[in-house]
Amino acid sequence: MNVVSVLEGNKPLILAQPHGGTHVTPDIYNRLNEKGQALADTDWHINRLYDGLVEDITVVQSNIHRYVIDANRSPGDESLYPGQNTTGLCPQTDFDGHPIYLPDEAPGIDEIEQRRLRYHKPYHDALSQQIQRLKQAHESVIVYDCHSIRSQIPFLFNGKLPDFNIGTYNGNSCNSHIEKTVYEICTDTPGYTTIINGRFKGGWTTRHYGNPESGVHAIQMELAQSTYMQESPPWTYNQNKSNQLRKGLGRILTSLVNS
Repeated sequence: MNVVSVLEGNKPLILAQPHGGTHVTPDIYNRLNEKGQALADTDWHINRLYDGLVEDITVVQSNIHRYVIDANRSPGDESLYPGQNTTGLCPQTDFDGHPIYLPDEAPGIDEIEQRRLRYHKPYHDALSQQIQRLKQAHESVIVYDCHSIRSQIPFLFNGKLPDFNIGTYNGNSCNSHIEKTVYEICTDTPGYTTIINGRFKGGWTTRHYGNPESGVHAIQMELAQSTYMQESPPWTYNQNKSNQLRKGLGRILTSLVNS
């Protein structure tokens, strides 16, 4: 199986999807405990949710599960949220703080580096190549980082998460027009709550690629999974909810393409 899937479009918008993959190689899967094998912390159905909203845009999707390696973490494994509970480059706990490996089976330093080269690097090589390809044809390119997460995870945040969680690294990863456009569409979409640079300010993808001065803008959208699916096994896609949410997401992507 390919580590990464790329759908090339010609418009200056890239959908980055680092956490939608569910593939775990057997040698790693067999070392996971019951919590780990549940793969609960997947960005479930994220590709389906965004599929077909805007024509002729690029999608870069990791097919590898985040428990193998997290493609939205720094290759050096520095914490993106110092002082807060989080998970690392090769997570050893789930989002509830529970260990995901059998005793003494978590990867060591050498194995983490091997996983980085085998799974993390190809994803970012592909994303970098698409940015450069589109930059040859457009003055600027937008990387829209697609994420979703359960709306209530006490280990990571208090209370219920807003529906739309926009991250721009406190305004550093994209220009103010893009940030304002996305925020205004979200707040103008009836029935949803919105926050900008709250608990999720943008992961490594947003912070690493976002460089407005060079014409590369990056913005993260962390969706509460309650907006489009069942937040417990079997993680069922909710067609009625998702149809409503897709209207708002379609407006966002259309506006970004035309910005």
